[in-house]
Amino acid sequence: MSHDTTMTGPVVRRRVFYVPGFDPAPPRRYRELYRKEARMQAAISGYAIDLAERPQKAGFGWAVTATMDGQQVQTEFEVLVWSDIVRASIGGGVISTYLQLLRTAWIYISTGALFRLARLRKGPVIAALYPIVVLLAQLVLAVATGIGIGVLASLVLPAAAGWGIGAVVSGLILQGFRRFDRYIFAYYLMHDYAFTAQHYGAYPAALELRLAEFQAVIAKALHGDCDEVLVVGHSSGVHLAASVLADILRSGAAAVPLGFLSLGQVVPMVSFLPDADRLRADLHFLCTHRGLAWVDVTAPGDGCAFALCDPVAVSGAAAPAKCWPLVISAAFTQTLSAERWQAMRWRFFRLHFQYLCAFDRPGDYDYFRITAGPQTLQARFAGRAPSKSRIEKPLSRYSSRAA
Repeated sequence: MSHDTTMTGPVVRRRVFYVPGFDPAPPRRYRELYRKEARMQAAISGYAIDLAERPQKAGFGWAVTATMDGQQVQTEFEVLVWSDIVRASIGGGVISTYLQLLRTAWIYISTGALFRLARLRKGPVIAALYPIVVLLAQLVLAVATGIGIGVLASLVLPAAAGWGIGAVVSGLILQGFRRFDRYIFAYYLMHDYAFTAQHYGAYPAALELRLAEFQAVIAKALHGDCDEVLVVGHSSGVHLAASVLADILRSGAAAVPLGFLSLGQVVPMVSFLPDADRLRADLHFLCTHRGLAWVDVTAPGDGCAFALCDPVAVSGAAAPAKCWPLVISAAFTQTLSAERWQAMRWRFFRLHFQYLCAFDRPGDYDYFRITAGPQTLQARFAGRAPSKSRIEKPLSRYSSRAA
């Protein structure tokens, strides 16, 4: 794989823009996660890394000072926030969630996307079916209990009153399940998939406006005083970051080295839908652009991601001169100790965030060396072969791209 090697100088100053996945939590969550995990990784790997307040600027972020391999690097992080859009999309009640369930299931089944996704990786499809199964089980239990209470109440009360009590009980049970969702994530995941599918793969208008804001912020940094601009996308944030970067690079070459680190991607959940023309066009454009370094990191141990699936190739968006992304594995079973792997292997949501965390035995993937170390993303992975286990077969039924 041959790439432009003009962007591999040492890094003294870096700007990092982090695009979260579908997450209603405030952005400070990511600062505290970085603080905690960076401290752990520094102790394991023997380097120094400290967080401080970010200079007073618009947006939310933090500053990092790191000393690695005898070199000091200053990094400024900024979280590109869309959690307000996420919160607005999950504001409905129990009934609206069940309506979303029906519509989302219909979209993925009627378009054939669900069956093609299952041919890629079973894990993410199981994750997609999980909220449907759990929510339906909750509904059956609530209705069955309500009917039982209604029958019993009707023995001593007028039938209307008895059945009314049963209906109230059913409603209370469903509300109770919803309040308990912070432990089982059924409602959260249902809202996530419903948001992704609501326009059959096209971005909602509010999200397009936010992506334009992200584009302006990153484009300004690309003409600033730094040695690398690194965009990090996680989960659903990967395809959003890809579209933002495609828009930026279409408007002109980057003035400083530009890296794209995609982590735990779920791109096929969008790109396999019929109206994802915009995303497929963006992937097609990025995969040949030599003014960019794009490294895609997943792990088979992450059941929520399309592990080692080349997001461009499987989406049918590859160009003949394709050179990106470099698809590699975080190899959890090798980079985590046996004890930590055993402790986390069934904590699927936690494993989906492991890319942002410390590893006991880090390989060439070390989130903190990449985001705060003295090498550009391109320099760090220069000559790195892609994973032999990667999946590149185009399986999307739809390959149309925006004009």
